[in-house]
Amino acid sequence: MRVLILGGDGYLGWPTCMYFSQQGHDVAAVDNYFRRHTALELDCEPLFSTPNLNQRCKIWEDLSGKKVEAVIGDITDHPFLLKVVRQFQPDTIIHYAEQPSAPYSMISRDKAALTLQNNLIGTLNIIYAVQEVNPHCHIIKLGTMGEYGTPNIDIEEGWIDIVHNGRKDRFLFPRQASSLYHTTKIQDTDLLWFYVRTWGLRVTDLLQGPVYGLSTPEADLDPLLRPNFNYDEIFGTVLNRFIVQAVAGYPLTIYGKGNQIRGYLNLKDTLQCVYLSAMQPAKPGELRVFNQITETFNVNELAEKVKQVGNALGYQVTMQNLKNPRVEKEDHYYNPHYTGLLDLGLTPHYLTDEVLADMFAVVAQYRDRINREAIFRGINWK
Repeated sequence: MRVLILGGDGYLGWPTCMYFSQQGHDVAAVDNYFRRHTALELDCEPLFSTPNLNQRCKIWEDLSGKKVEAVIGDITDHPFLLKVVRQFQPDTIIHYAEQPSAPYSMISRDKAALTLQNNLIGTLNIIYAVQEVNPHCHIIKLGTMGEYGTPNIDIEEGWIDIVHNGRKDRFLFPRQASSLYHTTKIQDTDLLWFYVRTWGLRVTDLLQGPVYGLSTPEADLDPLLRPNFNYDEIFGTVLNRFIVQAVAGYPLTIYGKGNQIRGYLNLKDTLQCVYLSAMQPAKPGELRVFNQITETFNVNELAEKVKQVGNALGYQVTMQNLKNPRVEKEDHYYNPHYTGLLDLGLTPHYLTDEVLADMFAVVAQYRDRINREAIFRGINWK
């Protein structure tokens, strides 16, 4: 296949580029370096420096003998994106190219506006480029389990059958996001669903939980191929943050009671899920939705796992319950269904003590680079 990966410099995007390339597919990666620039602006750079996208592609080619084409530009610029799609002629477009942070979207009105502009116009431009160049191109969009919120009923996999006044119909499962970022992801889904119905596009929407990890078979070939690893309040995911906090001797930042339950998955499983979806694509006129998680934990459970492994490794791991800066339920029901990707062939990597110990070992190599001021700034939803 010819696979165009938008957001190809990111935490998920770059490992995805290598994964598809390693499997023998033609890969092009597009990025505008939003996260790199924003991390500099807000003084929350990743734990270790990574080469730029062009350099990464060269290192990957030197090590693997396989080529990933780098394209630097902004997909909210429709003429730019249309030119890329025309020239590359992708069979599959993987859409990671969004402002990916809930806290960032809640900093200010301007950050909220940028999130809306980037995420919705970017998605719209992809839709129009596909329709103009190749309507059969399969769009894979990375959504988020945060779109669902925490309803007091089981979370179905994307769709729900409703019986009302003796009549029955099928709808997208109701969404109730807890941040402006998550709201834009709902709107992404609505945009795609509209054009699936109207133009017969083929779309897979992967509603992903928080991802953790550094290791993939491709990234492990050379430290320069590792993904960008953020640990700050803005771009870091919770488990990655806890590992860095433990290594730094910083109390694990538990928001509120710590009873918030979410679905999680290993970085390696993100790659599996996206690849399985690409190799078994949605049909024309289908919006296929998968809940992309492998297991659920509450925040206290994650913190306790990190503490136990960290203490066994000789760290003195402590915890701190902070006043929750977010507006969210802390005690809630949470039972998401997630069988679709397992049915496609997903073989999960679960969160074991060994996985945590391996993360500790890598993070410890960069202990001197940890910016304690970036760990918690208390970005307040109110």
